[in-house]
Amino acid sequence: MEARCSGIERNSEDGGSKALAPDEISHLALDIGGTLIKLVYFSRNDSWSVDDKGAKSPKGDSPLRVSCSNLDYPILYGRIHFAKFETIKVNECLEFIRSKKLLHGGCWHHEAPVSDKNVIKATGGGAYKFADLFKENLGLNLDKEDEMDCLVSGANFLLKAVHHEAFTYMDGQKEFVQIDHNDLYPYLLVNIGSGVSMLKVDGDGKFERVSGTNVGGGTFWGLGRLLTKCKRVIDMLVGDIYGGMDYSSFGKAISENKELEDYRPEDVARSLLRMISNNIGQISYLNALRFGLKRIFFGGFFIRGHAYTMDTISVAVNFWSKGEAKAMFLRHEGFLGALGAFMSYEKNNYDGLMVHQLVEQVSTSASYSGDKIHSSLAGDLNDSESIGCSVYTT
Repeated sequence: MEARCSGIERNSEDGGSKALAPDEISHLALDIGGTLIKLVYFSRNDSWSVDDKGAKSPKGDSPLRVSCSNLDYPILYGRIHFAKFETIKVNECLEFIRSKKLLHGGCWHHEAPVSDKNVIKATGGGAYKFADLFKENLGLNLDKEDEMDCLVSGANFLLKAVHHEAFTYMDGQKEFVQIDHNDLYPYLLVNIGSGVSMLKVDGDGKFERVSGTNVGGGTFWGLGRLLTKCKRVIDMLVGDIYGGMDYSSFGKAISENKELEDYRPEDVARSLLRMISNNIGQISYLNALRFGLKRIFFGGFFIRGHAYTMDTISVAVNFWSKGEAKAMFLRHEGFLGALGAFMSYEKNNYDGLMVHQLVEQVSTSASYSGDKIHSSLAGDLNDSESIGCSVYTT
């Protein structure tokens, strides 16, 4: 399946939305992390056909076809969908897959026994932990892909295929950055999940894990819960935690005669978030400097498009580089692993899947200025999002 994107829109991914027919779904992929389960799947829409220039025409016209390796494949129109669930609520993910009729969204492994034919690509530690649960409840077999391979594959795909994927953010200003595909490599990919992995990427399938730290999202959520006594520190991120730009990271506690309970939970959480984000930004730049890398891309659901987090990381990179380097973020930051698993269908030749290029049009809410695109920040950029695309499939 080759994907060419024609735009982006937000669709509801809750359980009440319309279920899709089994023949409309293909290539469901999962990234099951310690904190979140990320899900990507393609849905077919037969109401439009798309020509080789990306123009859509109503259903009923002669079906278009594309040639590849002397073979012709039909072009279809559809969407790549994104969804996420808390790992501790894995049963909600199972119900989502069942209610959306995504059970048929894997591939048919013809050489496997009958009971093992329905295969879903998955990555992350949970792909091993929950394998039996998916098999027992949904009859799905999780075919595990290497986590680092998937992260890099997903990042490369987005950076080369989605024209306005990468952006900078500092002092409340978000600017999309045009990426020269001929000058993309090498770059540093910093994935911030429960822990932090730093990968030097030299090309498709060419990368090396050069550093990392266990002080990441897991530290924030775990230590934050202990310090604030909140059961769900994650809920505070969209509320009072972003009330003020305090750059001290617990520094005031040294000179104040107060106990922990004397501080507001949101202030404690904000200082903890700043400490962790600043540390990640500093370590990331020092590794980029170590290898002479010009670009640093940050991904992972720890960021979630939150202004405070991105601003802290950006300030750290800017400070330690003396303004010579900039932190860059990704619109689909949390789905790198899931997209990489999605792409691995092609690598393993399942069902003749071919995914090569996806060309996206920027949202109409953005404005152009030179070679950059300015846009206002709108919360979690990953929530309930889908990408319209034309595909060809065998």
